[in-house]
Amino acid sequence: MQNATQTVYLNGEFVPLADAKISVLDRGFIYGDGVYEVVPVYGRRPFRMPQHLHRLQYSLDGIRLANPHAPQRWEALIGELIERQHFADQAVYLQITRGVARRDHAFPQGVAPTVFMMSNPLTLPTREQVERGVAVVTAQDNRWLRCDLKTTSLLGNVLMRQLAADHAALETVMFRDGHLTEASASNVLIVRDGVVIAPPKDNLILPGITYDATLEIARGAGVALDVRAVTHAEAMSAHEMWLSSSTKEVLAVTTVDGKPFGAGSPGPVFRRVWEAFQKVKTGDTVPA
Repeated sequence: MQNATQTVYLNGEFVPLADAKISVLDRGFIYGDGVYEVVPVYGRRPFRMPQHLHRLQYSLDGIRLANPHAPQRWEALIGELIERQHFADQAVYLQITRGVARRDHAFPQGVAPTVFMMSNPLTLPTREQVERGVAVVTAQDNRWLRCDLKTTSLLGNVLMRQLAADHAALETVMFRDGHLTEASASNVLIVRDGVVIAPPKDNLILPGITYDATLEIARGAGVALDVRAVTHAEAMSAHEMWLSSSTKEVLAVTTVDGKPFGAGSPGPVFRRVWEAFQKVKTGDTVPA
């Protein structure tokens, strides 16, 4: 939970949240012209920091914005922000925008980026959600074609997430041209005949760090994998469906569009992978 005494980072300084201010001409505010990352932290130890920083660089390159810091500097700043919080398990949010400039669609020249970071308590799925699974709704994916970039322009995702909220569901699972893409704030994986099947990391889905971790952990647990395009029919008739994200870890879907999905409870492959995930997440290692 955010509070006024919470310490955040803004443009080179650690300051109380109440004192963190930006201009209304910041391009992040005017255009959503920026990128972000969320790094889960277990016991004050960031989970897969190099992978998150690599994805940050990928997103920055994708919007043609220079990275303000080298990886080692990011690690130091994030480490200091983590230590300034009074809670051990955290979700570090960092955002970089193109900075403050006169309103014009073209990139401004000679403008410093705006760099902001905050860290909140890491809120993970409840025991009930893990044991019983969660509900989702489905929809056509009508977002733009660069979903692989983790940009702050999230209105398409916001509308999809609200669609889920309108139906008392956790997520909206999306399909484009008859194929599974992702959910509003999660990657989506399915299980058929004991095989975990995941959509490929192309421009239509976010290259999830937890998506990769889930596949690696599943492989380490002896589960077969298949990364390929997944049709709507395959997804809707799968034996299991999972969500994965930094704050959901891996979570089973048991209700789709108001109807029981699969067996109506988390399946055996999910339970196997979830248990393995819990064992390795604090050590950031993958089972052999």
